Amino acid sequence: MRKFSQEFLDAFRKGDRVLLTLCMLATAFGCVIIASATSWMGSTRFLLIQLIAVAIGIGLFVFISSVDLDYILEHRTFLFLFGIGLLLLLIPFGDWRGGNRSWLDFPLLPINIQPAEICKISYILVMASVMASHQRRISSFGSVMHMVIHLLVLAGLNVVISKDAGVSLIFVFIFIGMAFAGGVSLFWFALAGGSIAAVFPLLWKFLFNDYQKNRIMILFDPSIDPLAINERYHTNQNLLSLTAGGFSGQGLFNGARTQIGALPAQHTDYIFASIGEELGFLGCFAIIVLEFAIIGRCIYVGTRSSDFSRRLVCFGAASALIFQVTSNLGMCLGFTPVIGLTLPFVSYGGSSILTCYAMLGLVSGVYARPSPGKQGMYVQPPL
Repeated sequence: MRKFSQEFLDAFRKGDRVLLTLCMLATAFGCVIIASATSWMGSTRFLLIQLIAVAIGIGLFVFISSVDLDYILEHRTFLFLFGIGLLLLLIPFGDWRGGNRSWLDFPLLPINIQPAEICKISYILVMASVMASHQRRISSFGSVMHMVIHLLVLAGLNVVISKDAGVSLIFVFIFIGMAFAGGVSLFWFALAGGSIAAVFPLLWKFLFNDYQKNRIMILFDPSIDPLAINERYHTNQNLLSLTAGGFSGQGLFNGARTQIGALPAQHTDYIFASIGEELGFLGCFAIIVLEFAIIGRCIYVGTRSSDFSRRLVCFGAASALIFQVTSNLGMCLGFTPVIGLTLPFVSYGGSSILTCYAMLGLVSGVYARPSPGKQGMYVQPPL
């Protein structure tokens, strides 16, 4: 026990304490807002669950910081199969919410689990390992197809089983960020963009239902749901709360709409609107600065590493956070379609908190060991 405690403390000292501090500040901010946004229910259940998830998440962050990344990357086949298996569990245990089957509901667990949140971590690791194995020919046809196959399997499986095309975009954005950072030729990005444009009419017809189509089209067509009772409802409610907050907000536990539960999902997907109403522009600005400080720290840790795969892990984590933060803010402001993504480290949700801390634990591990040890210098993962 004493040896374990010493190793845990060593991992804490060697890990990225700046990154951990930023994450803890964001979650502390989030816990305060969750307490305020759920106070109208007269229960502290949500806050307690969130605090427990944060405590476990910090432990995961430190523990994963202590694990040698080379050892993890050597087992990419297991990681890939693990991600597939986790998504397949949605078939017998998936819980339908809002037309999507994105959550696992196990009878003996008090909380639900979103497998796509966990899979994004395994996908980052798989991508880093695959790209490292093709490092010297990263833009060759075979290398790019190897990367694309992994993306299509995981993202495609998630779409087919969960019917949630929005969440699957996380994998696509991680792929784009890591491929760009890894030096894949811009020719492939141009080719991919042209191919998507060519097949988009088919995707639009067969991949999206009418409600999902309207969620996208309301960004361009004001004639769709002008009364904001269907597709525009959530965005309209968010904007009402955000504009009501003004510069400094109505005060914690004093938001006129937040304190009667008028805003849907005000402690989860739309917590940013709760922040805007109660803390105004200043509160919104503060959390945006914190989120992008975390992203910037991930990029900084990646740039200081001389190891290709370690650098890609950091950029993959940054890419996932960039997509989630911008999508969540865009949903609340009406700039992007509503796709049900949480605001990292701030929104209520055990799966989100645990996976965010675990993912950045990998980044912290890169900070502690920016280059592979001697035992990992000659390891070549199997193709």
